Amino acid sequence: MARLGFAESLKRLFSAHAKIDSAFFEELADRLVEADLGAKTAFEVVEGLERACRSEGIGDRESILERLSSTLVPWVGEARFAPRAGSVSVYLVLGVNGVGKTTSVAKMAKWYRDREGVPIILAAADTFRAAAIEQLQLHGQRTDTRVVAHQNGSDPGAVVFSACDAARAQGGALVIADTAGRLHNKENLVRELQKIDRIASTRADEGCYRKFLVLDATTGQNALRQAESFHSAVGVDAVILTKYDSTASGGIAVAVGKELGLPVAFVGTGEGLGDFAPFDARAYLNDLLGTRV
Repeated sequence: MARLGFAESLKRLFSAHAKIDSAFFEELADRLVEADLGAKTAFEVVEGLERACRSEGIGDRESILERLSSTLVPWVGEARFAPRAGSVSVYLVLGVNGVGKTTSVAKMAKWYRDREGVPIILAAADTFRAAAIEQLQLHGQRTDTRVVAHQNGSDPGAVVFSACDAARAQGGALVIADTAGRLHNKENLVRELQKIDRIASTRADEGCYRKFLVLDATTGQNALRQAESFHSAVGVDAVILTKYDSTASGGIAVAVGKELGLPVAFVGTGEGLGDFAPFDARAYLNDLLGTRV
């Protein structure tokens, strides 16, 4: 896995420096930037780490990595949400086109049905992307999940409204809504998402509405820019990281946590609908750094 690749990079860094000096910390900062923590965060982390190591006389690999891990821990958040039985819950899934948003909707539906046992309704609220509705309907067939859809180009807010009505009519369900990742300009997208947000917030039962942002873990700082945009537009409760098992450097979970205060709820770990798991912050940092602290 790529996070293990970064851990290997750290191992080689220690091997190349018999002495823990300024050159070591400069290279460490560069490698943290390459791991997608972002330049500002990387240099801030390394400056604090270097001060601590010098003042406390820390110079061995294990202790340095333990201190580095403890520095990153507060920025790597986990999110756990569970739909309430007998209630109308709405989980709005956001993200740009191409990040695996629609597939994540299907994976989430399977995960919650298998583990929570609640009825699921998928809302095909991406009415603008060609074949998005058909793609979600296919996932619905594969997972034996009801899909509420209108025609291509129809009002996506109306789709969410209909799905919530269907959920209430059957005595409660979790509505997981796919949304558009791009309209012909950003202002239109923001307005459309804000409209869906208003509808979802009024149709879900109190405390049962959440917004998930899907980010491709391989896109690094571009993912952070996307998170900033969506969080500013409608507010985000948690992140879903796709391609978590690929060649991503992995630091984006730290970046969105530190810069935006966003936790990670789930990670996509493969192509199959069952390749989906809750995010484990400690395991993530262990993989990232090659530690077990």
